[in-house]
Amino acid sequence: MNLNTNAKITWCPGCGNFGILTAAKNAIEELGNNEKTVIVSGIGCHAKIVDYINVNSFYSIHGRVPPTATGVKLANPDLNVIGFAGDGDAYGEGLEHLIFAAKRNINITMIIHDNRIYALTTGQFSPTSPEGFKGKSTPKGSVEEPFNPIKLMIASGATFVARSFAGDIKHLKEMIIEGVKHKGFSVIDVLQPCITFFNTYDYYRQNTYKLENHNFTDEKKAIEKAEEWNYNDGGKIPLGIFYKVDKPTYDELLLKGRNPRKM
Repeated sequence: MNLNTNAKITWCPGCGNFGILTAAKNAIEELGNNEKTVIVSGIGCHAKIVDYINVNSFYSIHGRVPPTATGVKLANPDLNVIGFAGDGDAYGEGLEHLIFAAKRNINITMIIHDNRIYALTTGQFSPTSPEGFKGKSTPKGSVEEPFNPIKLMIASGATFVARSFAGDIKHLKEMIIEGVKHKGFSVIDVLQPCITFFNTYDYYRQNTYKLENHNFTDEKKAIEKAEEWNYNDGGKIPLGIFYKVDKPTYDELLLKGRNPRKM
């Protein structure tokens, strides 16, 4: 099955979204059963990705990718459901939906295009912008500390939490495959430079490293690794699987007619 479409790609030349698009298509092709893959997007530059991958897809509204993807999964548990969202989309407008999807451990995969700004609206600060970020909404610099989404997702109950970089397509493809194969709520925070408003390519290439010999079943160690970089610029940035455990999923518990609280 050809995953390319005839839609014209309108991202800025050099946008980190191209890396995510390539990695996602490669992952979907390697996983197979493309006819059983459904992708969902929100509102933002990331959202156009559903036009560029030839599988079943659905545009949701701002911040509502997790509940939409949850509905698709509950309607047909045999589907591989992959949600794409931006950092403003997922960690701002839709944070409560993301947290509850993680809490429930619904068997879907969320890929966050984390460029650390609101790119579609031309560069306002987002929940993951570094402290001091100067943009249209914070011309003197943001005084807010950024979210650490890795810590947040572990604390919320996600059973697969990873980080990758749009400039490393091979690694990102591997993370997407692992996330989709994992039975439970998977979230992959992707460092995705915005070439126009916040070009972080060089910074990430110089400061990221791959996790090795890391016990991702140990929640405490996962949080320790997550704290190595707090989304303020400075310090090395680990990439890979931070946390991965097996727990009953929301969809299988509902199918069995069982109350998760009694497990």
